[in-house]
Amino acid sequence: MKTETAPIIRREDYQATAYAIRTVHLDFDLHPIATRVHTTLDVEARSADAGALVLHGKHLKLLTLKVDGRALSEAEYQLGEETLTILRPPSRFRLESTVEINPQGNTALSGLYTSDGMFCTQCEAEGFRRITFYLDRPDIMAVFTCRMVADRTLYPVLLANGNPVAQGYLPGGRHFAEWHDPFP
Repeated sequence: MKTETAPIIRREDYQATAYAIRTVHLDFDLHPIATRVHTTLDVEARSADAGALVLHGKHLKLLTLKVDGRALSEAEYQLGEETLTILRPPSRFRLESTVEINPQGNTALSGLYTSDGMFCTQCEAEGFRRITFYLDRPDIMAVFTCRMVADRTLYPVLLANGNPVAQGYLPGGRHFAEWHDPFP
């Protein structure tokens, strides 16, 4: 039984984030217990004194982290239980991360999970943080591209928001589909 009470969020307390995310590219290598998600974010500061970038993340195993193609040292970021902080990011940059998640073990029905032999997602209101590190707020609007790779026998349909861009077969009985949602 859930005993914690959700915090009250009031409109008059709203503050825009210090950073905007313009585009998002998600690349899923789907497996029920160990899905890898490679995320590329195009990020820009809203002001010259934006400070650290704090991203939301929950139940994510961080595997790689890069800014503009360069791997970050552990001194350049902080990994908390539910946050990833890039301490001194440039004003405009490309952030790449790879995480591992367990869709089958995700019983919250939020983020990426499995149900009746399918992969499913529920990202509202704060479920996206269970998929990748992100500014997981409804006011962060970006253009998304999503590529999924999965076993073609077990998962014959790979569907995401937007328009289909590409699909095809891969070695080892796998296949892929890529979708692009041009509307932030």
